[in-house]
Amino acid sequence: MKSFTLSEINDLLNGTLVGHSSKIITGPEELQKAQANHITFIGSIKYVSLWKNSKASVAIVNENLEVEAGENKALIKVKNADLAMVKILEIFQPDTPVFESDIHATAVVHTTAKIGTGCKIGANCYVGKNVILGDGVILYPNVTILDETTIGKQCVFWSGTVIRERCKIGHQCIFHANVSIGADGFGYRPSEDGRGLVKIPQIGTVVIGNDVEIGANSCVDRGKFSATIIGDNCKIDNQVQIAHNCIMGRSCIMAGHSGLAGSVTLGDGVIIGGSASIKDHTTLHSGVVVGAGSGVVGDVKAGKTVLGYPAQDSRDMLRQWVMMRKLARDSK
Repeated sequence: MKSFTLSEINDLLNGTLVGHSSKIITGPEELQKAQANHITFIGSIKYVSLWKNSKASVAIVNENLEVEAGENKALIKVKNADLAMVKILEIFQPDTPVFESDIHATAVVHTTAKIGTGCKIGANCYVGKNVILGDGVILYPNVTILDETTIGKQCVFWSGTVIRERCKIGHQCIFHANVSIGADGFGYRPSEDGRGLVKIPQIGTVVIGNDVEIGANSCVDRGKFSATIIGDNCKIDNQVQIAHNCIMGRSCIMAGHSGLAGSVTLGDGVIIGGSASIKDHTTLHSGVVVGAGSGVVGDVKAGKTVLGYPAQDSRDMLRQWVMMRKLARDSK
């Protein structure tokens, strides 16, 4: 079990220590669930009142909050408790699953594949023809990398992930369980006789930048002609759908159950809330924020925040909601 003294933790965070605790810290925990050997954090005024009854011995606290230390309960004051907590989580992070051999005996690796130095390939993985894995790539059991795909250095692919043929993945990406990259885009047209549907071939690919993280069960479909593109440092939650020929700029965030229809373009730093949906052939310029559950049906200018279905400027939508509540009250 990993453990640290209060002094060791404060040295790591370089914060201001208030009070004292003799307890050895064995892990982080929420304020209400913490026990005596836990460290917790307070990043908002709404959690300050919970500290008094918390059993935690140490709390990381935003320096602008008024919080008092207690008996054998210390505070470490920092500029940003959330970011400080990242460092704590890193030092208490459990070890990842162990590979007893670099390439498991049940893995199938094509003779033309190029495997970089320090790669790990788990049980029942498949690495296809002319695949390139950069140095330090990790494939956990049951990962499939199909032909002509190129993957950069130090990427991690968790079990069940499938990377279809001819995709390009950058460096230091993390794909969680059952991610699908490069599946066919959703393209059909009525047949000439009007009695069925004709599938449109999707002959493009997917290009993903560096430091991209994609959550479990999310899908990025291949382009119809060229490529679906995910920019550097994008973070995509679980169960997200990104359709064919979408283009995401740098450092975009998509929360769970959100989706982009075909040929959507996102600028840099766009944030899309959970369960929001974006209509096909729509552009959201840099810095746009889309509220959870919203439906965007047209282009959005840079820096705007939109809410509702159909999505509108957040201030206009909030005023509408207030008026609707007032009308409902007045009608009673």
